[in-house]
This record gives sequence, C-alpha cells and structure tokens, in this order.
Amino acid sequence: MFFITPALILLLAGAASAWQEATFRGGISLVKVDAQVLDRSGRIVGGLQASDFQILDEGQPRQIAYFGRETEPLDLVLLLDVSGSMYRHLELLADAARASLKQLYAGDRVAVALFARSAEIRQPLTEDLRAVEEEMHDAVNTRKLGSGTAINVAVVATAHYLQEQKPRGRRAVLIVTDNVSLNYLVPDEEVIRQLYAADAVLNGILIGKQKRPAPPRPARFTNSDFTPSNIFKLAEQTGGEAVEAGKIGDSFPQMIERIRARYSIQYAAPAAAPGAYRHVRVEFSPQAPGKLRGATIRARAGYYAAE
Repeated sequence: MFFITPALILLLAGAASAWQEATFRGGISLVKVDAQVLDRSGRIVGGLQASDFQILDEGQPRQIAYFGRETEPLDLVLLLDVSGSMYRHLELLADAARASLKQLYAGDRVAVALFARSAEIRQPLTEDLRAVEEEMHDAVNTRKLGSGTAINVAVVATAHYLQEQKPRGRRAVLIVTDNVSLNYLVPDEEVIRQLYAADAVLNGILIGKQKRPAPPRPARFTNSDFTPSNIFKLAEQTGGEAVEAGKIGDSFPQMIERIRARYSIQYAAPAAAPGAYRHVRVEFSPQAPGKLRGATIRARAGYYAAE
C-alpha cells in the first residue's frame, strides 16, 4: 500500500526513466503495442492473425516479432475516483464487480487503486478476484485521500506501480471517474510518458455527460501549471478508449470484455537517439480480409527510445 501526492510526482519521474532503461537493455529491445480492432458499428473484431497487420515506426515498416491475443495474461488496475460525488456510482460499480470480472481469464491479475487528492494502491495485483470485489465494496468508505480530485497524479501513480512489477503479458488501467479535475504541475505529456514506460493502455468509464476540454483560446493567457482533466486524450494516445457510463452496471462488464479482447504486437526497436519520441502506427496489411474495410484500429501513438 502506498500514497502518491502531487509533490512526489517529479521525484518519481527519474525512477521511471531508470526502469525503462533497464527494460530495454535486456537483450533485443522490443516495442510492445496493444491494439484493438472495431468494426463500423463499434463492435470488437476477433480472429485476426499477425499477417492481417502491419506496423510502422516513424513511417517505416517493422517486422512483427510476436503476436498474441487470448493467451496473453492481463494485468489490470482498477483506478477508482473516491471523491464525494462518486460514492453512489462506486456502490453500483461494486455491485457489478462479480459479473464483470468473470470476463477475465485464468492467470489474469487485478489490482485496485483509489484516488481523490492523493492516490493509494489498496489491493496489489492478484488472481484472487473475491479479494478485488471486497476492496471495491470497501472503496465507498474511504475518506483519507483528501478533498478534491487529482486525476493525472493518480494515473502517474498507477503507472509507476506497474513499472515496479515484473513484465508479463499485457497491461491496462481502467479509471472510473467523473473527469472533473484540475491538474497541478502534472501535464498530460508526463502522464502519457509514464504510461508508455509501463507499457500500459488507459481506458476510462466516465460518469455524467462528458465533453472534451476546450482548447486554449488564441491570445488568451493560460497557466500551463494548471490543466483540466482530459481522459479522452490520455486514452487515445495510449491506444485505449473512454466511454460515458450510461448504466454503470452495463458499462463495467462491457469495458472489461473490450480490454480483454485486444491484440498484442511486438517488434524490434530500431536504433534511435536516447529518449527520442518515436511515432507508431498500426494498419491493416494488404493481405487483410475485405471484411475489415471501414474497421478502425486503436493503438498507442508512440514511445520513447531507451536512454
């Protein structure tokens, strides 16, 4: 169990860079890409093979070194907003936990993290889904994480927790929040960097009528130290998705299913300047079946080369 506050984020960033360096030095450096394929109606497309995809690194095709789906174990962190406005929603979420977690496979692990002004890992990664369910029910009684909502702080804390775990399979974070937050000294770019370092995809279930934050107006002063929450941007950049909850009892199992039914693609990292940002794009190959016409792929937008 640990707590993360805004004041600790900058200190933790250096440790994350060291973790990333160690990860890439172990033999051949592999870039991991977690991809989701949806048809025109937004339904999951399954049954695809490595030959159906091509991956581009800075516009150059790279050979796929590994491809997997159902056989890949999943480490999933449920990141729950326990600020005052969320209590009723957390109760409904907990009530749907048992049915939702049944979407997972043997060998998958789940952790529970809570946040308001600060963040805390309440249940470390475990295959004991009953323990996860109990922690979700207990979440509504948490009052010690401060007043307010610091979303970016919480996501960075979760990314750091995953960075400390031994790599295995796929990683995802599912945040449940009303997306009402003003972030102090933790810009979106730092959050994305830490999620990339953790090889984690961020997904969100958003409570209430959600709109993307409006971009800053030209010639109008904005304080770059304070930024509004933008789960949409964080999800898109890491290859995930953010959806409005609707009935949370329905949204939760559907999101777990969609997180589980993704493709894992890995390729050898090309030579690059240490710390350089590299753009990644996943496309359908010319050999892909015609039924994929009009389908979309969600995948991470890039990564930072090992230092």
